[in-house]
Amino acid sequence: MTTVTKKDFVDRIAEKTGQKRGDVKHTLQLFLDEMIEELANGNRLEFREFGVFEVRERASRIAQNPKTLEQVVVPARKAVRFKVGRLMRERIVLCEPSAQVAAAH
Repeated sequence: MTTVTKKDFVDRIAEKTGQKRGDVKHTLQLFLDEMIEELANGNRLEFREFGVFEVRERASRIAQNPKTLEQVVVPARKAVRFKVGRLMRERIVLCEPSAQVAAAH
């Protein structure tokens, strides 16, 4: 398994589109910033075929410290949930090569 960074995405997109790396990096960062802002405002982000991001409230609960066995209260918090869309699910589960997916669309 390999780790792919934002820089890797910027390089790939710049190469495929012929745009300058700086422009692609700026656009990608704006996109990510907008996603964060919308999630912070409690909005649901839906990208057809890709998936859905939404913020969910996790209830407070009682947990146990494994070292001391002491019970501790874990406060309620918000968490981002991602639900996989159809295209991503098919690609990951079926491991379709990207050429086949591109030909299908």
